[in-house]
Amino acid sequence: MKVKLNIETWNRKEHFLFFKQMEEPFFGLTTTVDCTKAYDKAKELNVSFFTYYLHKTLVAVNAIENFKYRIIGDEVFIFDQINVSSTIMREDNTFGFSFMEYDSDINVFAKNTSEEIERVRNTPGLLTREFNDPNLIHFSTLPWMNFTSVSHARGFNYPDSCPKFSFGKIMEENGKKTMSISVHVHHGLVDGFHVGQFLQHLQELLS
Repeated sequence: MKVKLNIETWNRKEHFLFFKQMEEPFFGLTTTVDCTKAYDKAKELNVSFFTYYLHKTLVAVNAIENFKYRIIGDEVFIFDQINVSSTIMREDNTFGFSFMEYDSDINVFAKNTSEEIERVRNTPGLLTREFNDPNLIHFSTLPWMNFTSVSHARGFNYPDSCPKFSFGKIMEENGKKTMSISVHVHHGLVDGFHVGQFLQHLQELLS
C-alpha cells in the first residue's frame, strides 16, 4: 500500500524540487557499525549473520519515514512497507538480483530469505524476476574487503529513488567486531539528518 504525499504542503518541497532536477541526485556516505553482539545473537538464533544484519537494516529502514518515500513520475508516495532486493552470489562467481519481503519476525524473514537465496543460486542471469514496485532498498555485500568508500553504477535516465546499502568485511580487534557500511540515498527525499537517524537506530538494533 502507498499514499501520495502532498508536495505543496510538504516542508521539504523546495528541497525535493531542487535535487530532483539534478543529473545525479544521490549522495552517499560510509561509516562503520559495531556488530559484536549481533554476530553472537545470530549464532544464538541459528540464523546466518548475513540474514541477521539484512533484517536489522530493513527494520531500521521501515522505522524512518523518509526512507519509505519513493518518486513515481513527478509525485512522491509513502509506502507502508519497504522490502529488499539483494545481490546473491553463485558458485560460478556471478550474481543475481533477489527479492525478500520484509517481515518483523526474524524467523519468518530468515525462512523466506533462505528460500530466495536458493532460488537465485539455481537461476541463471542477472534479472531473475520482475520488480514491479519501487518499495525496495538495494542491498549488497563486499565480504572480501574493508572499504572506506563505495560508488554505484547508475543510469541517470532511469527513474530511481531506492536507497542503496553495502556492507563490507567483518573486522575484529580486541574482541570487537565491526563492519563498514555505505548508504546512498536520493537527496530529494532524504537528508543527512535522516541518514543519521537510520544509522543510530541500526546500531541500537545490532547492539
